[in-house]
Amino acid sequence: MVELDRQGMLLTLRYLPPYVADDERAYLDALVEIGRSEEPFALLAVFAGGGKLSQAGEREQALWFKTTRESFSASCRAVAMVRPGATEKMLDTFRRLWPMPMTVTADERDARHFLSRHMGEA
Repeated sequence: MVELDRQGMLLTLRYLPPYVADDERAYLDALVEIGRSEEPFALLAVFAGGGKLSQAGEREQALWFKTTRESFSASCRAVAMVRPGATEKMLDTFRRLWPMPMTVTADERDARHFLSRHMGEA
C-alpha cells in the first residue's frame, strides 16, 4: 500500500503492507508528485522495509533523485524517514543526495518531532 498525503506543509509518503502488485508504480508516481511540489514542505517517509523495487524501479528512482535534486533541495525543509532497523549508514546515503536536515529512525513519533523543529523554516 502506497499513500501520499499533504497536511499543510507536511508531505507524508507511506509504503506499507499489505503490499500489492501496483505498489512500485504508485511509489514512483508519488515521487513524481513530490518532485512537482513548488511550495516549501517537510517530508515524512514511512517504510515497513518489505516493499522492494525491481531493477527498473531502482533505475527510475535513481533518475528521480538526479532530476529533482535541485528543485527538491530548494523546496524541502527537512526529511524524516521511518523504517525498521534504521541506521546511521542509511542516513549517510541520503545526506549525499540532499543538503536539508535529515533523520532516519524506527519511530514515527521521533520523526514527527524532528520535522516539527524544521517546518517553521519556510
